[in-house]
Amino acid sequence: MCADKQIIISDRSLDIFGLNQIVQSNQGESGASVIFTGNVRVSQEEQGLTGLTLEHYPGMTESLLSKIVDQAIKRWQLNRVLVAHRIGYLSLGEPIVFVGTCGLHRKEAFESAEYIMDYLKHKATFWKKEHFANNGQMKDAWVESKKSDLAAIDRW
Repeated sequence: MCADKQIIISDRSLDIFGLNQIVQSNQGESGASVIFTGNVRVSQEEQGLTGLTLEHYPGMTESLLSKIVDQAIKRWQLNRVLVAHRIGYLSLGEPIVFVGTCGLHRKEAFESAEYIMDYLKHKATFWKKEHFANNGQMKDAWVESKKSDLAAIDRW
């Protein structure tokens, strides 16, 4: 099976509608598609967050993402996969990552999208710096890997 695969790393806002249209275009070869979008958000642990900056290792990041997607295509026999990831400065609410998968059945589409996200979060060479404003003070902090991200890939 030869799947349609696209990997995009961009310093421009992700066009979620356009990306969704690409994934959803279907001539009957896919019975299911799953779309995941991750956004910049503030939680209890991130009070005062104003935005974040994402950096990557050009060339290596694309290669790692390609390998992750190839593994998913082989494992779930997917017809189409699109992964788009932002770099640069992002404000609250902006999309960081988009993953779209298409397969014959919904289980393949759901599982493969989750697999891609789990491996992307742990293996892809992206670095995230959070920017905070608390009581008029600006502060930056690099985000460390979370144990929950490592545990997520253990199940695969």
